[in-house]
Amino acid sequence: MITPERIEARLYELSKEIDAVHDYLSQSEMDYHKAKSAFELAIARYRVETGTKFPKMRVQDVADNALLQCSSQFEALQIAEAIVKAARANAQRIRTQVDIVRSIGTSVRASLDV
Repeated sequence: MITPERIEARLYELSKEIDAVHDYLSQSEMDYHKAKSAFELAIARYRVETGTKFPKMRVQDVADNALLQCSSQFEALQIAEAIVKAARANAQRIRTQVDIVRSIGTSVRASLDV
């Protein structure tokens, strides 16, 4: 049986989960931006070097070679982005659970008043 006390306990648990998810999301966002800046700096550095060494190279060839040379930074950036998206989805999942528990709580209170 669902009681107001159980609902209150669940909301308390969810509030703790929200705190943990927020901390994880903040760290994930920081890691993402570090990976993004590392990738952008590495690719810019490589483009400048290549443009200096091979001035007649096509722009697209320089960009493609830069991406190939910076593939590890690019992969790290993609992974960091996926982690941020997953953390955001998890935060939304918890918000949805809070809404559901609140609705159940309202329903339980209404049934107890009857």
